[in-house]
Amino acid sequence: MRKYLPQVLLGSLLLLLAFMHVLGAPRLPTLSQIDVYLYDVRLRLSMPGGVDQRIAIVDIDEKSLAELGRWPWRRDHLAKLVDQLFDHYHIKALGFDVVFAEPDESSGLPVLHRLAQNELRNNPAFQTELSRITPELDTDARFAKSLSNRPIVTGFYFSNEAKAVSSGALPPPILTKIDLANVATHIWGGKTYGGNLPNLQAAAGHGGHFVPVVDKDGVARRVPLVARIGDQYYPALGLALTRIALGKENFNPIIEESADGTFSLEAFQLGNRNLPVNENGWALIPYKGPEGSFPYVSATDVISGKVSQGALKDRIVLLGTTAPGLKDLRVTPVGEAYAGVEVHANLIAAILDQTLPQHPGYLLGAEFLLLLILGPLLVWLLIRFSPLVASITCLILLLLLFAGNVALWHYANLDMPLAASLMLIIGLYTLNMAYGYFFESRRKRQLTQLFGQYVVPELVERMSEDPEKYTMVGQSKPLSVLFTDVRSFTHISEGMPADELSRFMNEFLTEISTVIRHQHLGTIDKYIGDCVMAFWGAPVFDPDHAKNAVLAALEIQVAIDKLNPKLVARNWPEISVGVGVNTGTVTVGDMGSQFRMNYTVMGDAVNLASRIESLTKYYGVSILVSEYTRNAAPDLVYREVDRVRVLGKNDAVTLYEPQALATDNTHVLILFHECLKIYRKQEWDLAEMQLLNLQKLDTDCKIYTLYLQRIQNFRKNPPPADWDGIYNFDSK
Repeated sequence: MRKYLPQVLLGSLLLLLAFMHVLGAPRLPTLSQIDVYLYDVRLRLSMPGGVDQRIAIVDIDEKSLAELGRWPWRRDHLAKLVDQLFDHYHIKALGFDVVFAEPDESSGLPVLHRLAQNELRNNPAFQTELSRITPELDTDARFAKSLSNRPIVTGFYFSNEAKAVSSGALPPPILTKIDLANVATHIWGGKTYGGNLPNLQAAAGHGGHFVPVVDKDGVARRVPLVARIGDQYYPALGLALTRIALGKENFNPIIEESADGTFSLEAFQLGNRNLPVNENGWALIPYKGPEGSFPYVSATDVISGKVSQGALKDRIVLLGTTAPGLKDLRVTPVGEAYAGVEVHANLIAAILDQTLPQHPGYLLGAEFLLLLILGPLLVWLLIRFSPLVASITCLILLLLLFAGNVALWHYANLDMPLAASLMLIIGLYTLNMAYGYFFESRRKRQLTQLFGQYVVPELVERMSEDPEKYTMVGQSKPLSVLFTDVRSFTHISEGMPADELSRFMNEFLTEISTVIRHQHLGTIDKYIGDCVMAFWGAPVFDPDHAKNAVLAALEIQVAIDKLNPKLVARNWPEISVGVGVNTGTVTVGDMGSQFRMNYTVMGDAVNLASRIESLTKYYGVSILVSEYTRNAAPDLVYREVDRVRVLGKNDAVTLYEPQALATDNTHVLILFHECLKIYRKQEWDLAEMQLLNLQKLDTDCKIYTLYLQRIQNFRKNPPPADWDGIYNFDSK
């Protein structure tokens, strides 16, 4: 038992997490998202498909806009549309997936009324003629008349936006706060609304909101069957339209009281139909198929009578739009650009078929019991059997679990959560397989012990794929070496207590090290006081070691700029960091004594990198790299700074300052490079004039000042005729 104790404990911990998720204390966001994804998969697998002929959509399409003009149409067109639908096509009920919030002024009647009240108020002939034509021009009144005494449901929306204001009129509520008693406050809704013109709403009588619930992933899977606005409760457009089509059947909430005395909303009852909802009054929409699951007819064809009577007779009709610019698109489980009007149609079909998915309270107990059986069973199986048998067993369990879940959905409309059970099976299998693997991977652990303190885990992982290639024995390799140093650190450190200085150093060394190790995968060699030494190209081969070193140098300056405000906020001084980079062949390996060893680099290229870093202060730049680094990383942008001979080396080296990856001062770099050529030809006057012009562009550039001072000195003490432009440094 002791041998398998870690596996049992890990399995028990995973089972506990699954239990906590099911009980909601807390729910794990990842599992919740997996449940949402599995819901979509299950929905798509069980869609009946086909075209539901009971519900039709009268479409404000491109053809209708071309014939009747842009939307919104004159209300007399809409009045004719309504009259045609009921008087000619004999539809069962009509719902509007649009809001008529503004009066129709297209007929010019408001202008005529203003004339009658002002300029033409004393013109009897005009007043008489206006009275005669007003009924014909009052299109809102004509539309209201067509809505009266017919099974029609208008649409409206609600909002919780802070700046939103209510407008228009609301229909009569379907429920009140008294009807919902102890669960009223749980019902979701809005603070403001956008309704129809009062005369239109009064004529229609009935209304429903067309606001779906959008989940965190932006997908509309639910509709609030009832939404709260103030202390009144209003139906969804699809629910209101179905209720009218069925003859205004009674509508009541079904509220259950638990053993602890709490109340919860379980469903709504429409006549003899149960409509399952959650505690917020939301119902899941069982989409019948992709867009086009309901027949569409063009609105203009309905008005002109071109649609056959059989296409609309006894249908529940929704007026919506698919015209570009007007189309109400929703992201749904069955389409990323799904017509909003079809969301309502799917809800109507589900209410008629009584196929709204259910999530009753007893599913919580069923899920808990399933986990209680699966957990101990899997722990025992995975310990007892071989990896092959365990893999086959887990695969069979996964298939059975998924098939059973789909069957419950398809035959009983039960929305049984699946993610916690899947996580338990996959998690226990993964933990047990990983346990055996990690404890048998001795070579990888040894490699981690050797190199883990020097390189980032990503490189150790890559090294572990072929550990024989890597050794601590000294080798000669081309690498790029980087040194950093904090300017005026001695002065900074003298003004700080020891404990505060320690925290200060940890702060900026962490920033620099993060850039080197984690952002650019370099190997940190050592910390020398405030100095950081790092290299690229070992232990893992890196063909772009020079480029990565230069990019790290640039990123260090960005990191320090972001760090300085934080230092100031803690009453610490700002810092500036000089960085030097050189590329060359060095010796790399584990070096030291019998008392202490260190994986490090040595050689002239290392010494030159240190010398180059020390020159950054002299030239007033943040970064300097050698010509060898510049040649190894030619695709970056550089400014040539100088040709120098540092202390301890006979060969001269050209120094460069790397620029940002994208620079807008290319013309300045070209001018300065031309100036260097003139300077090295000893044409002092021309070089001085060029430098003065450059200095006007950047008065803070110390390089220009240095060269101007050199020119003054050379005028007094001219260099030899064969002078090669090299500047000699006789100190570090």
